[in-house]
Amino acid sequence: MVAPELIQAAQAGDRDALITLLREIETHVYRTAFYILGNQEDAMDASQEALLRIYTKIHTYEEKALFKTWVQRIVTNLCMDKFRKAKPSVSIDEHELDFHAEDNVEEKVISSYVAKDIHDAIDKLPDHHRSVVVLRYLQQFSYNEIAESLDLPINTVKSYLFRARKQLQIYLQEYQKGGVRG
Repeated sequence: MVAPELIQAAQAGDRDALITLLREIETHVYRTAFYILGNQEDAMDASQEALLRIYTKIHTYEEKALFKTWVQRIVTNLCMDKFRKAKPSVSIDEHELDFHAEDNVEEKVISSYVAKDIHDAIDKLPDHHRSVVVLRYLQQFSYNEIAESLDLPINTVKSYLFRARKQLQIYLQEYQKGGVRG
């Protein structure tokens, strides 16, 4: 993710290194916040808050944990706090699709609905299940990295993922059958 030398320079007080470090992780931070919170505004607020916290707390990072795990814990905790305080609003803006003459319009529409169904199903999961799903499948974290990021035993992570997958399967089958959404 980030070069260890850059992290060390940032911790040593090199302001340029710290800014470079923040720029390197900002997309990852935003993506995680968006997947957990489900909308752009909340994700932008949470990611900015997370980057600010990383900026002010970089000196507390210890190399016993992976840097990406440390960052992920900050982002996830902030998002979960924000999510608990107020359920995120669901954006009513439709995703814009760029159609070109040579594209298969039907495929694009179906893909858009499938992606929305998956996102909606993830949103319906309990907080703890949503977090492990986002980290595992959207951020490609290992079980160990998830356990460390969320401060959970690895067996709990596996259990949460198992239950989340079962629940997602149920939600997606309901969507496929045209069941009521929300």
